[in-house]
Amino acid sequence: QVQLVESGGGLVQPGESLRLSCAASSRNTFFFNDVAWYRQAPGKERAWVATHSVNRERSYADYVKGRFRIDRDDHGNTAYLDMNNLNTEDTATYYCHLIRLGVWGQGTQVTVSS
Repeated sequence: QVQLVESGGGLVQPGESLRLSCAASSRNTFFFNDVAWYRQAPGKERAWVATHSVNRERSYADYVKGRFRIDRDDHGNTAYLDMNNLNTEDTATYYCHLIRLGVWGQGTQVTVSS
């Protein structure tokens, strides 16, 4: 079964940017599967952030629209989440998810604090 590994999280100040990466263990994974990013803040349920479909359609939660961008590389084995103008409410563990296969990564922590 394909595995996902997220990276790129860290501690940033409000207004700064981060790029998260999601590497799949199999090539072309994201050519054949819709990929989504979710996040889970302490004490809260996991929440959907964005989806990139196989036909390159992108959709976003209202609270990140205009600030975040989801993408994938041309080889189809890495997905990205570019996060701009981060604020403290974006603090969470971010997870990559293959929707059809039901596969989740282990998550990467993003902390936004001054």
